[in-house]
Amino acid sequence: MTDFAVVSRSVVDEVLDGHEDAVLDRVRDAYLAHAAGRTVNPDSYFLRFPDKPDSRIIALPAFVDGDEPTVGIKWISSFPANRSLGLPRASAVLVLNDYRTGVPVAVLESARISSARTAASAALACDLLGGRAAGSVGVVGCGVISRETLGFLAHVGVPMDDVRCHDTDRAAAERFAAGLRQGVVASAATADEALDADVVVLATTALTPHIGPERRFRAGQIVLHLSLRDLAPEVLLAADNVVDDIDHCLKANTSPHLAEQLTGNRDFVNGDMAALLEGRVVLDPERPSIFSPFGMGVLDLALGSFVLAEARRGGRLTVVPDFAVPATRG
Repeated sequence: MTDFAVVSRSVVDEVLDGHEDAVLDRVRDAYLAHAAGRTVNPDSYFLRFPDKPDSRIIALPAFVDGDEPTVGIKWISSFPANRSLGLPRASAVLVLNDYRTGVPVAVLESARISSARTAASAALACDLLGGRAAGSVGVVGCGVISRETLGFLAHVGVPMDDVRCHDTDRAAAERFAAGLRQGVVASAATADEALDADVVVLATTALTPHIGPERRFRAGQIVLHLSLRDLAPEVLLAADNVVDDIDHCLKANTSPHLAEQLTGNRDFVNGDMAALLEGRVVLDPERPSIFSPFGMGVLDLALGSFVLAEARRGGRLTVVPDFAVPATRG
């Protein structure tokens, strides 16, 4: 094949909107495939800039084996200053390759794919940690990831009767609360009000911990630590901890990595996501639970391949003919 498929954001949205169960299934299956050794998920590569310390572009290559092996790479940027320009903080593409030949066969807009797989991961963890019993949800960082996560949390049965929205920009928190889907009861809140909720969603652009060691979450609280660098390591040490993948999460000065550096071991980690899905994680009901997902390329591939297949089935691909022209023999 020499044709190349392009999947735009509008098509990605059409495929994903209203198909939460399909997204959850593919994220769950990807975690289990990873635990079974049927994936290759190298370290993410961070491209940083001397004059923009808060910005980065990350490369996440991956491979998922199966009946239709999937290989590719996500290239995702985070430029927080974009918000002052009226642009999204994050933008991304996902390139998929043919496994037999290595030839690139498709590129998909992937910011939505990335936020959906992150939100689905959080919802799966929250449900297994007891989130359906929550009476309140707190959000710290009122952006795209938080909005997507609330949608998936509601889908798995987490109550949305008291959603407390906090952002360093109070007006942004008010707009976020007002713009949530019908049936969600939400309001702008202080940081303490949000952090006191039964389920806490942390989705900020923090580079270092801003929630200090004095913070102690109470027994039974569930903290979805999606931005990974919000919590002082002492906070994690006073809680049960689940990560998506231990080796991937405990690096790059994430809060779990700081906890490892502080203690010299990984004993504070109760288990990874696959173990949680399989019921092999033992939790202490007298402690809070913190879920810290580093984000794995295999999740993007699993969801991206689903989007590509659905877009192709619905005739919604943009095809570039003869994109990869085969070499001639001479």
